[in-house]
Amino acid sequence: MKLVIAPDSFKESLPAEAVAAAIATGWRRVFPDALLHLCPMADGGEGTVDALLAATGGERREQRVCGPLGEPVLAHWGWLGNGQAVIEMAAASGLHWVAPPQRNPLMTTTFGTGELVLAALDAGARRIILGIGGSATNDGGAGLLEALGARLLDARGRPLERGGAALQQLTRIDLQGLDPRLAGVEILVAADVDNPLCGPRGASHVFGPQKGATPEQVAELDRSLAHYADIMAQTLGRDERDVPGVGAAGGLGFALRAVLGAAFRPGIEMVAELSGLEQAVRGADLVITGEGRLDGQSLHGKTPVGVARIAAAAGVPVIALAGSLGEGYQQLYDAGIQAAFSLAPGPLSLQQAMSNAEQLLSARSEDIARLWRLASR
Repeated sequence: MKLVIAPDSFKESLPAEAVAAAIATGWRRVFPDALLHLCPMADGGEGTVDALLAATGGERREQRVCGPLGEPVLAHWGWLGNGQAVIEMAAASGLHWVAPPQRNPLMTTTFGTGELVLAALDAGARRIILGIGGSATNDGGAGLLEALGARLLDARGRPLERGGAALQQLTRIDLQGLDPRLAGVEILVAADVDNPLCGPRGASHVFGPQKGATPEQVAELDRSLAHYADIMAQTLGRDERDVPGVGAAGGLGFALRAVLGAAFRPGIEMVAELSGLEQAVRGADLVITGEGRLDGQSLHGKTPVGVARIAAAAGVPVIALAGSLGEGYQQLYDAGIQAAFSLAPGPLSLQQAMSNAEQLLSARSEDIARLWRLASR
């Protein structure tokens, strides 16, 4: 038989490559001669660089950059060859860099993400894939633009301080100093949200609380981004604040689209294309996918549903594994997933489940393989 194993990472537990390997281990206990195609996946968030490096044999690189609160952090990015680079903005500007007591999106910046883009340009990139999940920021991408050579100035012509709150003082945006190499680079944004920049569905209201913003700060940040969008519209002669997706990553999507002309694609589609998933599932008997948690929200751009759509087009059934199954996970059955299983064999703490994810994955994979063998008879 031929089995395709195409999971996402299990956040804070195992990268996608290790998840796929654990599933393969369990399956081989029952079907030692099966043809297994391991295809680690991601949806544009954490794990996107590693998934694409595993698929393409690319090179992982590191760069010391400005973290979300201005402190230096060691961020990674990927060189895929053929002039292609892949960046996770969370590697430089992610929420994991900020301890919960310090989380304040009034102050956090995307400057470090801009520095990773510069590193890719220095390497000769002609195409940059930028995953923008997991951000700690709400600065509309102002920090990224500053790192790339733009100047954001107040009424006295002074550079703004970094962070979303400072945008209320913005008077002029000078784009003359943008790195000229950007004109020759294609930027693809891997995002799975369709939020605008401002308003009730905008970056501040929807995602600000996850980054530590109080209701009062959410309102302040939304006003700041609206003012920023006003000045940007005056600068560019067009207003892009309502384009679906520009609210992603605290408005980083806005700067990428409005100033850098980036194109947006669902992250899972981009990763699947570069990893050759569509070709891999042809002629397969079964696909196993999964991620840390499956629930009704997984329908919105998450890896298992994206994998299921590709498998369904080839007429291949899909089984999903998850650390936990949340409310509404049954909706996934209408999205091409034939069955979903939780890893936990009984009551476990979250820490126990995360620490033993590899063993739990291989055990559950073996259980499914035994059931598959029984059904095949």
